[in-house]
Amino acid sequence: MSAAQNEFRKRGKKHFGGGQHHAKRWRGSRELEVGMQGILITCNMNQRKCTAEAFNLLNEYADQLYGAEKFDDDAGGCNEEEENAKEEEDVEEALKKEMAQLRAYGGRQERRFQALESGANNVIFIRTRNLESDKLVHHILSDLHATKKKKTRVILRMLPVTGTCRAFPEDIMRYLATFLEPWFKKPNCATYQIAFKARNNSHNKRDDVIKAIAGLVGKLNPKNKVDLTQPDLTIILEVIKAVCCVSVVREYTRYRKYNLQEVVKDEEPKKEEGGTVTEKAAVSEENAAKKEETNTVTEKVSEAAAGDESAAKKEETNTVTEKASEAAASEKEAAKEEEGNTVTDTAEEANEKEGEAVTETAPTGTGELGEEKQPDEEDMQEESAKEDDDDKGEGDGK
Repeated sequence: MSAAQNEFRKRGKKHFGGGQHHAKRWRGSRELEVGMQGILITCNMNQRKCTAEAFNLLNEYADQLYGAEKFDDDAGGCNEEEENAKEEEDVEEALKKEMAQLRAYGGRQERRFQALESGANNVIFIRTRNLESDKLVHHILSDLHATKKKKTRVILRMLPVTGTCRAFPEDIMRYLATFLEPWFKKPNCATYQIAFKARNNSHNKRDDVIKAIAGLVGKLNPKNKVDLTQPDLTIILEVIKAVCCVSVVREYTRYRKYNLQEVVKDEEPKKEEGGTVTEKAAVSEENAAKKEETNTVTEKVSEAAAGDESAAKKEETNTVTEKASEAAASEKEAAKEEEGNTVTDTAEEANEKEGEAVTETAPTGTGELGEEKQPDEEDMQEESAKEDDDDKGEGDGK
């Protein structure tokens, strides 16, 4: 087999563009490193669009706080002077000067926002220069919360990063010992909570890190207390590979954990501790009205349920009485039928007995009694002779 055929067989991803894409991705970009400040942004499966939305949003609010971004105009002034001097100078000298200027000003000018590789999927780190990232992010969230205008579609959370260190437990605790002093060291004190998340890192366990930080804050000032519902400050730790991003923010729970999609949604009014007396009275009246409404509703429901039960009972009783009446009617009909049958039976028996008696008496009367009731002529003569004899004897006696 020839060498050309072997080379053709050995062609891999680089020949078809797989390696070139990876090289382009890492050649001109930088990664998140220790000692940087910026903003950590999370998205959902569309990093390019998320980066574009982040630049638009950050530039809009940065112009409001810090003014428009300024650029160096030295190169433009030199170009104008050269254009005026080209007429007098030779072409070769002009080319040499242009080459020198390109070398002098050809480096990439640093902007106030620069996108870097974070080292995790769906996470973007934007490095900031000459501005405070925590104030900028808080201003963005407060404005979105007040106006309820949705200005992003892909960005989920936007977390400020005011400090970075190596992502080992010893380095994290050493860095936080000095980083947390402005907020928690005597005489400063506040209620706090700790939000910890690790990506592409297995050196830190969440419970161990939180316990260590809580012990450190307690040492700075024993008056610092943990509050997980409405804390004054929130310590955010985002560990990505070998870098730990740290920041301390305010109103973390109010702004829905700095989620831009949730901040825009309307939320129900809640009772605050520092409200006025009228507000508390209004809230109590609303609660009382709600309780009355719920009571009336429950009473109506109970009455309806009782009515349904009584109706069901009435229906049951009606059905029972109907069944009983039907049974009684059927029993009466059966009794009547039996009585009729017995009457007919007795009548028939009586008729049969009378007929038998008639048939029995009829032949006796015609036979024996007929003979007795119709005596013979001889007997009649004897009786008449006896009567005559009796009459004569009576006359003799007189």
